[in-house]
Amino acid sequence: MPTPYGSRGGMAFSADELRVLRRALAVALHPAPLADADVHDCLRLAGSVDEAVREANRLRAFLLADLARYRTALPGSAPGYLELLQDALAAGYDPTPDDLAALRGLRALPVAAALLERCRRLAENSVRARLAAVTPGPRTRLLALPGGRAAAQDPKPRTQPKSEPAPARPQPKAPRPDRPIPTPGEVFPPRRKPLPPPAARAAG
Repeated sequence: MPTPYGSRGGMAFSADELRVLRRALAVALHPAPLADADVHDCLRLAGSVDEAVREANRLRAFLLADLARYRTALPGSAPGYLELLQDALAAGYDPTPDDLAALRGLRALPVAAALLERCRRLAENSVRARLAAVTPGPRTRLLALPGGRAAAQDPKPRTQPKSEPAPARPQPKAPRPDRPIPTPGEVFPPRRKPLPPPAARAAG
């Protein structure tokens, strides 16, 4: 059975398990019918990998519980606590506020001071990641679409009121072709001479 290897989720396979794994990968790349024995070996290897994953989770839980016990026993358990904390961080552990408080009390030790700076950065990155996950994105404007509830309640199409036509503008009358064109004398008659005053006519 594959066994957990290291603190980063690695696994160690035996020679037989590696041969089965190579056959499974070859079939995945180049599909071909498998013999019953090969199918049985692949299924058995898959079950072994699942069991190894469960074992790794149990080891991780044991490590975190051991870390909490050493943290509670500080400052006398400082060497063991710092070592366990380094292993937990290598396995992807996010430091808690209790870890930061414990490291502040031990920062007189060079190892504790270095771990404190590392845990601060990890805690800040974790907080930023959580905030980014819960922060909503930019809101988009909602546009009204034709139809919807109003259309379902009133299936009859609405008729638009007819607009009355505008009154026609009077057209200018065309000139009559049978009427003669007036002469300038008719349009502008000659001016008459003014009559003399009555006194002048009596003297004459």
